[in-house]
Amino acid sequence: MSWARQIGARAYVAGMGAVALVCFGSAFFFWHSSDPVKFVCYLAAVILASSLKVSLPSIEGTLSVNFLFTLIGILEMSLPETLLLGLVSTFAQFYWRPARRLKMVQLVFNLSQVTVSSAAAYVAYKLVSTFVLHGPGPLALLVAAITHFACNTTAMSTIIGLTEDKPVSKVWTESYLWSFPYYMVGAAIAGLVSFLNRHIGWQASLLVLPPIYLMYRSYRLYLGKLEAEKQHAEKVSGLHLRTIEALALAIEAKDQTTGEHLQRVRVYAMELARDLGLSEDETEALRAASVLHDIGKLAVPEHIISKPGKLTPEEFEKMKIHPIVGAEILEQVDFPYPVVPIVRAHHEKWNGSGYPNGLEGEAIPIGARILAAVDCLDALASDRQYRRALPLEEAMAKVASEAGISFDPRVVGVLERRYVELEKLANEQPVQAPPKLSTDVKVERGLAPDAGFAESETPSVYETPAKGHLDVMAVARQEAQALSEFGVKLGTGLNLEDTLSLLAVRVKRLVPHDSMAVYVVRDKVLVPEFVSGENFRLFFSLRIPIGEGLSGWVAQNSKPILNGSPSVEPGYLNDPSRFSTLRSALAVPLEGGVSVVGVLALYRAGADAFTRDDLSVLQAMGAGLGLAIENVLQHAGKSSGVRTSALASAARAGAD
Repeated sequence: MSWARQIGARAYVAGMGAVALVCFGSAFFFWHSSDPVKFVCYLAAVILASSLKVSLPSIEGTLSVNFLFTLIGILEMSLPETLLLGLVSTFAQFYWRPARRLKMVQLVFNLSQVTVSSAAAYVAYKLVSTFVLHGPGPLALLVAAITHFACNTTAMSTIIGLTEDKPVSKVWTESYLWSFPYYMVGAAIAGLVSFLNRHIGWQASLLVLPPIYLMYRSYRLYLGKLEAEKQHAEKVSGLHLRTIEALALAIEAKDQTTGEHLQRVRVYAMELARDLGLSEDETEALRAASVLHDIGKLAVPEHIISKPGKLTPEEFEKMKIHPIVGAEILEQVDFPYPVVPIVRAHHEKWNGSGYPNGLEGEAIPIGARILAAVDCLDALASDRQYRRALPLEEAMAKVASEAGISFDPRVVGVLERRYVELEKLANEQPVQAPPKLSTDVKVERGLAPDAGFAESETPSVYETPAKGHLDVMAVARQEAQALSEFGVKLGTGLNLEDTLSLLAVRVKRLVPHDSMAVYVVRDKVLVPEFVSGENFRLFFSLRIPIGEGLSGWVAQNSKPILNGSPSVEPGYLNDPSRFSTLRSALAVPLEGGVSVVGVLALYRAGADAFTRDDLSVLQAMGAGLGLAIENVLQHAGKSSGVRTSALASAARAGAD
């Protein structure tokens, strides 16, 4: 419970207690009993009836039939006697086989609210019978029952709403409204008791105990049905929750960077939903969508999702389908709240420039508007394959700059006001490690499919260079052919250093760069065999596992990267003492006869410094280099002489 709600609950209990003391003191100052024997008998009956209590749905609490004796007391006894019946019944209800250990503050509040409710009902009865009906009557009893019901249930709903952080109206509707007909039945029974008292004698009214027990059984049966329906609803809700978790696990298997990110986005989104006053269905839909919004990435090739660099136009076209596919997947789940529209629209922009449908302004579901802003903030403040994380303040400034353009200004306003608090709250959440999926298991059994295996080729997705660069491309192809032919002769005494030194000279003439590195695959790790230019010692220290960082991604997927970030190379800037001004990377795979044998990477200081033509040239240059390196490794092996010679060459190149 929040500090503000805790203070409010304490103040409410104190206020109720003060009013009860006034009612109790005023009544007992004028204590009198017209028939003490009758009062004692009713007191014994109310104690016995206190054991007939039922648990309330949706909350921790019980309800007994003792309100009936309060109504009888209003008709047959004085105000002090009526209040005392209520107080004794409350004590008995609390301490007769309690379901759980009770706190003193709970007893004090219940005694107070019973006293206030009984006094209010008594006063209402007297006012109506005296000034409206000018005598006792069913209408006065009906008003007393309604007053007792209203005061009792409102007081209980208010304190539960404050202590359990629930809307008071929702607590009243779900947990107490159902009991209104029973108050009316109780009023009828109380009227019958009063009639018997007047015409037969009060002893005959004890015959009302069997109907009271029947009322209790009716309570039990009705609430049992409610409890069964509640359990069924919880099972359905649990099924949806497990579905969400299973689908989130599917995303996690596809994109290993999303686990903690999704958990943080959910925390942010739920807090903003509360601040912006979303309905219960909208909030539950947002809770599910915050975890599942990227489920459509299952349809996007893995090399695009994990690419540590900018996407090509063709790759971005593939990426843009994921909101549509995600919505189509989730349509099959049949959620009881509107998850699908949020998932479909979470890449729409406030000004209508988003995708897939170009929705604008408030036409975008509020859940999608919240999700877009918090997803962007956490993504900017987290490490990604293609860049390092921004400081939280800088990330928030970038999001705020897009208010009214990409994001709903109202959502951004709340986020900007609370982002520091929400970040702290997200960090306090325990990180739940997802179960390890067997994605790296090799299945030994299984025959080839009947259709057999087909050889596949991956066509290049890059455009033909502009006509003005045809001469450069022709030179690049000639250089590649020369390198390929040169590599065939390397087994006669030349080593890898000679090949790479020759490559460095020729690449420098065709593609401007500040640093160059050639990584060779050795035991599933990229090892720098040749480095020249700026930061050559730093690059020589790297050991890049296949699949990690920029060059590791290129080696794993056999695809190039244009203008990626050098800082994402594993180990490149982990040491705070290291600093680099390099901002752009161009890397191509070096294909051997069977697989990738290495990566050729160029680096420059400017952002987006390489062009498509540079990429085409480097691809042409690297086409023969892979075969040359493979030939050298086959003939010369992994001798220490190669590494020593390469290091010396790199030192000379760096000095130049």
